[in-house]
Amino acid sequence: MSREYPEHPRVGVGAVVLHEGRVLLVRRGRPPGIGKWSLPGGLVRLGETTRAAIVREVAEECGLAVRVVGLAGMVERVVEDDAGRVRYHYVLVDYLVRPETVDAVAGSDADEVRWVEVGCVGELDVTEGLVDMIRRAQSLEGGEIA
Repeated sequence: MSREYPEHPRVGVGAVVLHEGRVLLVRRGRPPGIGKWSLPGGLVRLGETTRAAIVREVAEECGLAVRVVGLAGMVERVVEDDAGRVRYHYVLVDYLVRPETVDAVAGSDADEVRWVEVGCVGELDVTEGLVDMIRRAQSLEGGEIA
């Protein structure tokens, strides 16, 4: 099923993986945002919860086992083509997660995976809203949310 020109919005998940002042980022290997640094994540499968999807996606994309801490936020991404048609439409649910392992390896969807000091994220070519979502996730660090 093509992700371009969908009939309905697609639901996706993203993981703000924080560990010792660093965040795990992936360099996107596919559109939209190819070549940009972003959160690990992907689409939710039919019958799968968003929490289960984020655990699966981080394992597939980065080779890490993670534990979900709480909801960091939700964003919508609507990308139109030059004719004004909707090329992509995603509703993205982002979670703060903690790694149970830290040796990340890029999977098939990512060109590269890297632990980045949180304060240095803005120096990279990142997807829109990434820095704000990391800040939202950091605000959850004081206590775990069910």
